Amino acid sequence: MSAALNPPGDAAPTLPSVRHRPHEDVQALLTGTLFVALGVVLFRQTGLITGGTAGLAFLLHYATGWNFSLVFFLINLPFYGLALRRMGRVFTLKTFAAVGLLAGFAQWMPQWIHIDQLSTGFAAVAGGLLMGTGMLILFRHRASLGGFNVLVLWLQERFGWRAGQVQMAFDCAIVLAAFAVVGWDQIAWSVLGAVVLNMTLAINHRPGRYMAV
Repeated sequence: MSAALNPPGDAAPTLPSVRHRPHEDVQALLTGTLFVALGVVLFRQTGLITGGTAGLAFLLHYATGWNFSLVFFLINLPFYGLALRRMGRVFTLKTFAAVGLLAGFAQWMPQWIHIDQLSTGFAAVAGGLLMGTGMLILFRHRASLGGFNVLVLWLQERFGWRAGQVQMAFDCAIVLAAFAVVGWDQIAWSVLGAVVLNMTLAINHRPGRYMAV
């Protein structure tokens, strides 16, 4: 049937570009950050590490006991200058809102749900999928979770580098640094979680498909 609609050699029809409406952006920010926050809760309960500024916040949280949400929010502050210069005011404002929402959700969610038993393997896979899907939602509404996400999106728009692959490189560096604060088992499961997260982005967020514009 698809061959009849688009015979071989014919160009696929070009769909018109439709901007997201404000209420759609609000829904996406809430949904995306809620998904990521649930993944963060799964990782935190099982002692796993993720990448990006969230990974740095995890490292400091595990090493010092500092509040994850506060550390995550503060770490992202230096990146807003790059976001404003390279990605524009709208992107920066949405990213600031997303970071604040994630910090709040990650702080409050343990009061909303309580998990008595959680497999580390399940947390790695489900948490990676949740965080990857949440980040994808944010990317598609021209927002991010700050930090490396800002740099990754700029590199994709500027040079065409795949967001998932670049993010994976950063995440692997964070996971390697985690050897100082968590055990081998947590590192191995964290690597799996990082692969699941970034494969979600690499498959669904490619140049020429649905970009963060």
